[in-house]
This record gives sequence, C-alpha cells and structure tokens, in this order.
Amino acid sequence: MHLTTTSKPNPLNALNFCMLLRKHLIGMKIKSISNYDLERIITIELEGFNELNDFVTKKLIIELMGKHGNIILVNENNIIIDSIRHLDTLSNSNRDILPAHEYTLPISDKISFLDINSFEEFYNSVNRDSSNYINTISNTFTGISKNHLQYLSKKLNLSSNITKDDLEKVYNTLKNTINTETLACIPYEISSKTDYVIDVTDTYPPLSVNFFLDDFYSNKETSEEFKNYRNNILKLILAELKKYTKRLNNINKKLEECNSMDTYKLYGELITANLYKIDNSKNIDKIELENYYDNNKKISIPLDKTISPAYNAKKYFKKYNKLKNALQIVGEQKKDTAKEIDYIESIIYELDSAKTINDVHLIYEEITENVIFKDTLKDKSVKKSTKNKKKKQEEEFSPLIFVIDGYTVYVGKNNKQNDYLTLKFAHNNDMWFHTKSIHGSHVILKTNGDEVSQELINKCSSLAAFHSKASTSSNVTVDYTFVRYVKKPTNAKPGMVIYTNYDSVTVKPNNFE
Repeated sequence: MHLTTTSKPNPLNALNFCMLLRKHLIGMKIKSISNYDLERIITIELEGFNELNDFVTKKLIIELMGKHGNIILVNENNIIIDSIRHLDTLSNSNRDILPAHEYTLPISDKISFLDINSFEEFYNSVNRDSSNYINTISNTFTGISKNHLQYLSKKLNLSSNITKDDLEKVYNTLKNTINTETLACIPYEISSKTDYVIDVTDTYPPLSVNFFLDDFYSNKETSEEFKNYRNNILKLILAELKKYTKRLNNINKKLEECNSMDTYKLYGELITANLYKIDNSKNIDKIELENYYDNNKKISIPLDKTISPAYNAKKYFKKYNKLKNALQIVGEQKKDTAKEIDYIESIIYELDSAKTINDVHLIYEEITENVIFKDTLKDKSVKKSTKNKKKKQEEEFSPLIFVIDGYTVYVGKNNKQNDYLTLKFAHNNDMWFHTKSIHGSHVILKTNGDEVSQELINKCSSLAAFHSKASTSSNVTVDYTFVRYVKKPTNAKPGMVIYTNYDSVTVKPNNFE
C-alpha cells in the first residue's frame, strides 16, 4: 500500500458500496493499518462517533487476491456490514461473505513463513524432490512470489541444481527482508517494468518506495486502460471493416455477372434474327446459329426447353437490360463502399498511432458522429457536448509540434484534427504535406510568407512519411502543395481532401526528435 499523488475523477454515478462507505466512514479517523500474515489482506481500523454520538470502531478489510479480491466493511464485533462482492458457499466459495455474517479469513493450505523459526524447519518444509525449487517455495509458503525468488536466484548466483547451502542463503535473505523495519527499501525493477521486487538497502531515502509504487501502478493502470480502450474500439472498427469488405466482395461478384450482359444481348438478337429457321415444335435445350458479328462462325446458345425460342430471346433481352441497369447502380455502390473502407482504414491507422487515452477518446468521438458506425456502436455513455462547436474544436486541437530549421511544423493526430489543422488553422501560403495514396497525418509547414528551400521541403516530407502507415519503409513518396490548393469535397469524410498544383518527392521517414 502507498500514498498517491494521482487524483482520479469521481464517477458520474457512485456504486452502492461507495455510498455505503460514505455513510459509515465519513468523519471517522484511521486508527491503524495492518496486514494479516504475509497474505495480501489489509485491515484499516477506523474509529469515531456514529449518528447517535456513540464511539464506535469499524474495519475496512481489503483482500487483494486477483479475481477473488474483495472489500469488506465490518463492525467492532467482526460482523459484516456489507462488501463490494457477495460470496457464499452455495456458489463454490469456501466461505460466506454476506451482510450480518461473521467475517472469516480465506482458507489457505500454505504455511506461514512468519511461523518458521529456523532454517532446519524451513528446509524440512520444502519438497526437495522437486527440480523447480522456485515453484516449490512459492507454493509452500504464503507471501513469497516466484518473481522475487527468481530475482534472489540471480542476486545470490544460485545454480539450477540448488544445494542445502543455497536454500539457506534464500532463507536468510527472506528473513532479513521481512524483518527489516525501516522504510529504506528500494524497489528493484525487472521484466521491462512489468513487475518489480523489493530489495533491502540502508542507503535509499525514506518514502522512496512509496513514490516508486505510486508511479509504477499509476503508469501501469494508465497503460492498461489505454490498451483496453483502444483495443475495444479497434474491435468494433474491425467488425465494421469486415462488413464493408464483405459488401465489396458481393459487389464485385455482381460486376462479374455484368461482364456477360453483352453475351445475353447477342443471344437474343441471334435467336430473333433466326426465328424463321427454328422448329418451334421441338423441345431443345440448345441451338447452334451463325454469328453475323463474327464472320458467321457457329455459336452454341443455351435454351430453356420449357418455353419457345421467341420467349428465350425475350428472356435474354430482359436479362441484358437488368444487368445493364445494375452495372450503373453497382458501379456507384462500389465507389461508395471503397470510400467507406478507405475511411475505416484511416481510423485504424489513427488508433495505431494513438499515444494517450485522450487521443483514443477523440477518435471515439469522431466515429460516434459518423453514420457508418451507428449500428456497431451501441454505447451511449459519451454524451454530446453542449459547448460551442468552434470552442470545442480549439480545445481538442493538440497536434504534434516540431521546429525544423527555425520553422514551426504541425502534425495532425486524427482525422478531425487533420481537418481543423488544414482547413481552419493553416493559412493559404502555408505548405501542406501528405503521403501519396497512403494513410497518414496532415503536415503543415508555417512558412510565415517566406519562400522555403527544397531542403526544408524534403525534411517536412520525411516527417509526413514518418507519421504515416509507411513509417517503416525506406522510401516513401510524399505530395506537397500550398494550403490554398487543398479543398474538402462536399459531404466528404473527416480527414478526406482533394488537392491540385502539387509536387512529389521520395524521402526516407524521419521524426526529427
């Protein structure tokens, strides 16, 4: 446990258990904080006066045991007032955690390391037949993690074939760590900051552990919240992309059918032109006729033998007209669907490039405003702001800013920001950069009215290449032009623009950090 400097926003609707804690604990003082054995069970004892002005004590018991975790409020008689999770033996729990029941500690089949008084007792408790002493010790005693034992193994230079002397070193080190009463403990990071262990020292300032833990868990929580938020939105967007890709495949199949419409017209014409030669009395399923469009070569035409040749000709003409009309409609559908897919892929690029929760939230707000996602997004938790639209845009306008050769360069982080950056923020004489036919950020070079060098243009193009889907490529083509030549078509999706009077350059991506 540690004190924190990180403030968290209050939820719009407090949980019932939170309201219960406010009712019982506001105005009380913390008397003590303790933990049971080496288990992850913390007891915060509080004292104060109740509504009848009687002096009472209560305990808030916090069980930090992963998926079995709980927070339980009990009175001075150890009777449960309430808990954040209700458990009972009928639901495969090994105890009842319900209001008006007596609180009992969770059942553990491990040995308390605090009850071990000598190395011989420790040595006799360990299953020495096991080849993995780390798992054995962790599974035998409470409060000793595998990560910590792995760290001790490296620190003490223990071999894989551990001896009795090695086990004694482990025992003494564990005892020394547990018996240390000073706050001069330094956390030692391992596993690329995904976990840590405690290493005892007498040279580190007091409260250093507290601030380390505060930073470690705040960063971990922020990182996990960011990943979960981004992945949840990405899952929704990928589902929408799959739907539109399937639609495009169906459209392509229809277009393939339209490729044969001229053949149906030819069949109809040849049958009509040769009706006088065809014997209507015979039920035939095909006929060979001379194709006067191809030097009178013989052509075999399938027929429906249940109807006359004349009706077969009508059927072919009808099919031709149907496909002819469909070609125009389906062609437009393909263009629209391709545009939607292109926009969805731009959102995926934005999510891949997002660095903070706020970046992801801005992307979420963008897609909630788009009709494409109206059926996919069922979450109504993000309410529309009543703020002035222009003021809101300015508040959300937080592009990446670079200074290159004395000039300021802005890079958009999402489609809405790209629009605002290019169409609202930039001046006509500023320069606009974007990767050619590749999703990426809009990059604006503030020229201040100067005529800029080709070297500066190349550097800005390298920056645009870096902030695109082609950031890992060795050579990327980037288009650039003045902002006055960049326009947004009517009803175009966020971030989608057209531009003219442009030049191109092939560069290597560079972030200029």
